[in-house]
Amino acid sequence: MEERVEQNPKPKTGSAGRRWLRRGVPVLFILLLLILIGSLVIKIQSKAEIIKTQNQAKMKKDRPAPNVMTLKLVPTTIRDQIDLPGVTQPWVKLQMVTEVAGKITDKAVKEGAEVNKGDVLATIDSRDYRNALRSAKAAYDLAVSELKRQKTLNQRKVAPQSQLDAAVAQVESTRATMDNARIALERCTIRAPFSGAVNRILVEPGQYLAVGDPVAELLQIDRLKVRVGIPESDVDAVRRIDCFKVKIDALGGKEFEVRKYFLSKTADPMARLYSLDLTLDNAQGIVLPDMFTRVEIIKKEVEEGLSIPLYSVINRNKDRVVYIVEDSRARVRPVELGLLDGWQVQVREGLTRGEEVIVVGHRSVNDGQPVNVVRSVTSAEDIVQ
Repeated sequence: MEERVEQNPKPKTGSAGRRWLRRGVPVLFILLLLILIGSLVIKIQSKAEIIKTQNQAKMKKDRPAPNVMTLKLVPTTIRDQIDLPGVTQPWVKLQMVTEVAGKITDKAVKEGAEVNKGDVLATIDSRDYRNALRSAKAAYDLAVSELKRQKTLNQRKVAPQSQLDAAVAQVESTRATMDNARIALERCTIRAPFSGAVNRILVEPGQYLAVGDPVAELLQIDRLKVRVGIPESDVDAVRRIDCFKVKIDALGGKEFEVRKYFLSKTADPMARLYSLDLTLDNAQGIVLPDMFTRVEIIKKEVEEGLSIPLYSVINRNKDRVVYIVEDSRARVRPVELGLLDGWQVQVREGLTRGEEVIVVGHRSVNDGQPVNVVRSVTSAEDIVQ
């Protein structure tokens, strides 16, 4: 028998190494190429950033300083005040009516006339009332005579005491009737109960009036009431104020000093405003009733305070800052604000007298940036001029 001997073949190491080289070299080359490309990209980006920074610095250096306007801080009086609408009213407005019935015989005044207390406004036919007074007086005189006679008889013990008492009562009764007749006669002449102006006359001669019919409307306007509605939030401040200023546009913006007269204890159910009545002296008669007014109410006042325009304050998160000019450069300054006076606001802390606050152009500057001050003012009102 033929004997077969199996032999293990030797590994072909040379061919395996060649295969690894054929596969690994391209991968390695690609990796090196990617690394090279990445490093070039990083260098290019870094170079671009450097160039960009250099260009920005050059532009910033070459850019001219922005123009700004400043307000030099000068102490002044700052007021926390409100202006509320009001209306003037006559101190007294009275519609006079007849107290006796009768025909009008004379209309003594015209509408718009100034009258004094006691002046005659109109008269009613008094003939019936004069006759009634004469009749009442005659009855009274008779009762007085009877009383004298009864006293004499009583002293002589001729008449009883009851007759004397009846005579006394008769005198008192007739006296009351006579007094009533005299009052009715006096009421036939309608007189002004106070000095004022006749706003309306509602009767004509020959017109018959019953008791309670209107005759005239009389106004007392030598002093006036200025009525203004006060919001609930301002009642406490108004309660502590006695003097106010009133401006009337119909009189060319003329201002008047007025004093508090009465602050209502309850609010109007619809408007939820408390009525405040002010006393306005109108001895010259310049102001007329029903004129619209603006009432200036100063709730709080700070003397020698510093204020700046409200729009010059910049909000940064929870902080409020302004820009001042220092050595021709803008400097940021945190501030603490206080009272609001119109479009100006009090600066409690952060600024001092004499510093210049940027009020125009402040939103286009940065801290430390050079600025060109084209105008500087000392009053906020000069900013808009």
